[in-house]
Amino acid sequence: MSSNPKVAVVTGAGSGIGKQTALAFLEAGYSVALAGRRKAPLEKTATEAAASGSKSLVVPTDVADRQAVRDLFSRTKGFFGRIDVLFNNAGIFGPSVLFEDIPYEEWKAVVDINVTGAFLCAREAFRIMKAQKPMGGRIINNGSISAHSPRPNSAAYTTTKHAITGLTKSLSLDGRKYDIACCQIDIGNAATDLIKAIMQDGKGAAQADGSVAVEPSLELDHVARAIVQMASLPLEANVLFMTIMATKMPFIGRG
Repeated sequence: MSSNPKVAVVTGAGSGIGKQTALAFLEAGYSVALAGRRKAPLEKTATEAAASGSKSLVVPTDVADRQAVRDLFSRTKGFFGRIDVLFNNAGIFGPSVLFEDIPYEEWKAVVDINVTGAFLCAREAFRIMKAQKPMGGRIINNGSISAHSPRPNSAAYTTTKHAITGLTKSLSLDGRKYDIACCQIDIGNAATDLIKAIMQDGKGAAQADGSVAVEPSLELDHVARAIVQMASLPLEANVLFMTIMATKMPFIGRG
């Protein structure tokens, strides 16, 4: 392990993709700030990572809260001295209902967390990466296959993931002069608890033709290792967009 390990911030680090990615960063020798709304799952992630020998910092954070996000990045920089990577992962799916029945409050909650939360975290990371010595860093946004093609009855979630693509492109352009690389990983059917409940319990996912089908999924470790690989590139190289999915997932040819 390097005597000066790189530092990563992972949002949504208490479960699913965020937790697995945080563990992968720690295993790879990164120091990691673990952010999420609930303290107990973050502490569990930190405990599971203890054997790696890498340092972690638990910071309960609601990414839709401006002050909480400021505190997250201030504490991380104060504790570790710099920030090399942000994995902008925190997000929610929101309601799976007919478009005309989406409640305003639920629409707003999805936008506040998935878009505004990603913006707030990226802005704080950008400011620190621009000012630190050596300058620069990498921001990895968690998009989705829904950033390319929606599922039925997913207008709120799909809209936010298309917005993340715009944020990724803008940050990639605006970060060039500061050696800040920005990229996006679009993930299809990673085996989170939610996907397992949908696919493995036989319920299946809604298809464009009105049917419901059980779809293949891929293990979280494959996703986490791909994200660490993106982060580990030198800053003169960037995987702008990566799509990782179960090989037999019915994504290509939807509809």
